[in-house]
Amino acid sequence: PPVRAYAAHAGVDLASVHGTGRDGAITHADVDRARTAPHRRRVSPYARRLAAELGVDLAGIGGDTVHARDVQAAARQEAHPPAGKRDDSAMRQAIGALMARSKREIPHYYLSTTIDLAAATAWLHEHNRRTSVSGRLVPAALLLKASALAARAVPELNGHWNDGAFHPAGEVNLGVAISLRGGGLIAPALGAADTLAVGELMARLRDLVSRARDGRLRSSELTGATLTVTNLGDLGVESVQGVIYPPQVGLIGFGAVVERPWASGGMLGVRPVVTATLSGDHRASDGATGARLLNTIDGLLQRPEEL
Repeated sequence: PPVRAYAAHAGVDLASVHGTGRDGAITHADVDRARTAPHRRRVSPYARRLAAELGVDLAGIGGDTVHARDVQAAARQEAHPPAGKRDDSAMRQAIGALMARSKREIPHYYLSTTIDLAAATAWLHEHNRRTSVSGRLVPAALLLKASALAARAVPELNGHWNDGAFHPAGEVNLGVAISLRGGGLIAPALGAADTLAVGELMARLRDLVSRARDGRLRSSELTGATLTVTNLGDLGVESVQGVIYPPQVGLIGFGAVVERPWASGGMLGVRPVVTATLSGDHRASDGATGARLLNTIDGLLQRPEEL
């Protein structure tokens, strides 16, 4: 008991002290040695191996214990440095290492569906006709809002895979893939995207894109995404099969909005459509779950006034 009280007063955890007394008993001298010994952090073997593969310096990660998720967060920050510190070659190497790790470790599956956007584009046209220029929306705003609401409805794809298990997120922080002017890609988080009105989401998106390209993102925006959306429609690509950003377990890719023949109610016509593709992590979900997410997005876009 005297040694226990002495250790408590010194702030030493007896579980970490090696006893040198009779039968391994811990002495006052053992407590003193533990108190004055250099502090050593605990790094999990997987985190140490991951840091070596991604080129992450463990000395730059804070905390008493370092897990794989800490190394992954550090790798993402190194891939997207702040303004004035950007090295394109280092950035490309960091992104490449993270994506290579994703393809090696995550058993990806892919699902695609073609969505009729006739109702969404009609609603968008009418909304923009009645709104000032600053308040007008682009199709991406509807796609992002539908994705955020679908992620809330299908929580199995909204969260992180860490330490061998899936951890669902408490909110939908939608990662938005943004191409940078000098090359490279960044996917900062649009926080609580499912709770934003479409107009507010549009304003937040404009701000996020501007700050991303100026290198003014907050660290929480670089590490907080729970599901990422990428949209290459403005480049004319019709479908996107993306690579999941670890530790996330899903990525939604949208292609360009194109006009295609479409049968509805026994009538054939031409309608605007978009191809949505889900990249899913088979450790956290399966094809049936992924299909539910895509079907939810489709259903929401048929009722744009409810977004």
